[in-house]
Amino acid sequence: MKVKFAPWRRTYLENGAVQGCVFCEGDSLNQEIVVYKGSTTFVTMNLYPYTSGHLMVIPYRHLSDFSELSLEEKSEMFSLLDISIKALKEYLNPGGFNVGMNIGAAAGAGIAAHLHLHVVPRWNGDTNFMTTIGEVRVIPLDIQKAAAELRIVFKNLLSGIQNQQQS
Repeated sequence: MKVKFAPWRRTYLENGAVQGCVFCEGDSLNQEIVVYKGSTTFVTMNLYPYTSGHLMVIPYRHLSDFSELSLEEKSEMFSLLDISIKALKEYLNPGGFNVGMNIGAAAGAGIAAHLHLHVVPRWNGDTNFMTTIGEVRVIPLDIQKAAAELRIVFKNLLSGIQNQQQS
């Protein structure tokens, strides 16, 4: 028997499925896992992570076509990608990263209607027998605790960047 604990899904069980887009509604429903809010995009923990620390950078605007993003949105998404990688290096010390977007259902996007950029920390051997044979992922990191701790790392990194720009 496989047992997977996912306490963050309790809201779904108690309230039913989110109506509309989970990313548009998710900012208010899952406030405790939002790591950083920018002016056009935000960074959040993934509720269904591939590995510990799996983040997503998401524009506030509900778009499915990358070419419809404004230059400001694209710029902020990639600035937050940079900060996300730095924060995850400091917080979890991974050996590498997978970064990407699945644009459209045919490309594997689980939520194809709203663009989002995955930032997945990786370690040698993180795809172990549980995932390969047992078809079960073991995520040892508590998502809410990680989000709270990453908010501090983001704040420190961003204030360091601002101080460098003012010098």
